[in-house]
Amino acid sequence: MLQENFLDDKRKKILGTLYKRGNTWWIKYHKNGKPFYESTHTDKERDAKRLLQKKEGEIAQGKTPGIYYDRVKFTRLTELYLTDYRLKECKTLAKAERCVRYLIEAFGGINATEISTDKVNRYIEDRQGEGAANGTINRELAALKRMLNLGAQHEPPLVERVLHISMLKESSPRSGFFEADEFKNMRDFLPDYLKGIVTFGYKTGWRISEILNLTWSKVDMEKGIVRLEKGETKNDEARIIYLDDELTSIFREQHQKQKALKNITPYVFTNESGTDRVKDIRRSWDTACSKAGIGKRLFHDFRRTAARNLTRSGTPERVAMKITGHKTRSVFDRYNITDTNDLEQAAKRQHDWLESSVTVTKSLQSVDFSKLKKL
Repeated sequence: MLQENFLDDKRKKILGTLYKRGNTWWIKYHKNGKPFYESTHTDKERDAKRLLQKKEGEIAQGKTPGIYYDRVKFTRLTELYLTDYRLKECKTLAKAERCVRYLIEAFGGINATEISTDKVNRYIEDRQGEGAANGTINRELAALKRMLNLGAQHEPPLVERVLHISMLKESSPRSGFFEADEFKNMRDFLPDYLKGIVTFGYKTGWRISEILNLTWSKVDMEKGIVRLEKGETKNDEARIIYLDDELTSIFREQHQKQKALKNITPYVFTNESGTDRVKDIRRSWDTACSKAGIGKRLFHDFRRTAARNLTRSGTPERVAMKITGHKTRSVFDRYNITDTNDLEQAAKRQHDWLESSVTVTKSLQSVDFSKLKKL
């Protein structure tokens, strides 16, 4: 009898129980040994039993009881996403906010549970109809996936399951770069105060924002060193480069120019009047590219150019990556573009090596090793 009572109590603990508070039925159930109490909001025992069975089914499926996923608005997930960006101090917060704006337009009025494959596909079609590139849409889809994952990881969970979202095929990365004559020709059409900026970018592959914000406190003219501290770069890695003769001359000219104007600013590269840093070069840049007859180019093309030129000149790739600021090999490889000239040179080097091998072989064949033995 005692054993039967014990088994009954254990069974109740697993299956849950019904009890009344006033006229309202309440249910009690357990998960992982923890009791949960919940009002059924009904005075009908049949309805209360049905709710208890539902909770027991959720527990059997590994779900957390008492959580109403269908009450979680999509905007709650966007809040989680942006909060995560702020807490991690991500430098791409502005891009994340832009993704959120587009996603809210499509999903802002619905609950998180209503996001389905059909709705995501419709979103993709709408964005493509607006002219958005597949790469742009993929960034937005990645943001959506991150939101759902954050919701699932939240305690208590806000998302029951994470929807599978397939990425779109993106176009190949840009392959634009500057040949030496193209760069020099384009630079000639720029105002003098911008020439130092583009020369530094061309040789180092630094981002335009890193160059325009470069201050004298990061420059050691005596040692010919320029450094960026950890946290000042996009990839949060410290960076140091040594100035060659041309760049050393440019930095000295910049300093002399500021001294002559009796206005030493914190910034290395200043505007035409020498009163502040350069804010934007796009108009002058586009004009110079047009006059040089090289078509539409981006300052970012200097990153590809520097990666290629450094490796072509014999610089080890790991050293080149330190100069340009590439953190991962995959991105560096994407920028270190091989063009037809590289392929032509490779063929010529192989031909020369094979010819030299044939010459050596013939020379060895002409040697009388029997005479060498006697010697």
